[in-house]
Amino acid sequence: MSTSLVTGANRGIGLALCDQLAARGDHVIAVCRESSPDLAALNVEVIDGVDVGVPATVRALPDRLGDRRIDLLINNAGVGRWRSDDLLSEETLEEVLLQFRVNAIGPVIVTQALLPLLAEGARVGIVTSRMGSIADNTSGGAYGYRMSKAAVNAAGKSLALDLADRGIAVALLHPGYVQTDMTSGRGDVDAAHAAAGLIARLDALTPANSGGFWHANGDTLPW
Repeated sequence: MSTSLVTGANRGIGLALCDQLAARGDHVIAVCRESSPDLAALNVEVIDGVDVGVPATVRALPDRLGDRRIDLLINNAGVGRWRSDDLLSEETLEEVLLQFRVNAIGPVIVTQALLPLLAEGARVGIVTSRMGSIADNTSGGAYGYRMSKAAVNAAGKSLALDLADRGIAVALLHPGYVQTDMTSGRGDVDAAHAAAGLIARLDALTPANSGGFWHANGDTLPW
């Protein structure tokens, strides 16, 4: 049985990922800050109290997992703030820094912390956004979110290169415009549809295509 670990698992895309991975027979470790009734209802192992923006909680995670091996790691936890682009505002600047801690630094420290537990040939997915694409930016705005996602794209590419010797492949994945709490229910697809696409991309991930940036529908996205 494969073991899959998903961060940001208590709602939205993370919850849908856990549901679908468990349904196909994976042992799923659902990691989140705080569990939810929907997550508790799934046939998954829940580890709460982990905030990827707080390194101390991430550093404690391996001890809570013991000596288990992880075949699939999905760095899904993320945060978006859209209220203002005025970086001179102290409040807005704090929101930008929060997005960097969670969206950009979080996936790196989670992957580094769990590296000793990743199986040979494991796959690592980072749920990013096409809003982190420089070439694809035609509308401007959303400075904090765009910068944090561009940063994690760069980090994910480096992880793909650095982990290649262990046969660990890394994918940067845009889920689409998904109807979740983060988007206030707006979007083109629901979380279940997005999760299915993300899982398909991860199933197709190999050392040969590691480091790619894909839409959940399979399209290759520009940097």
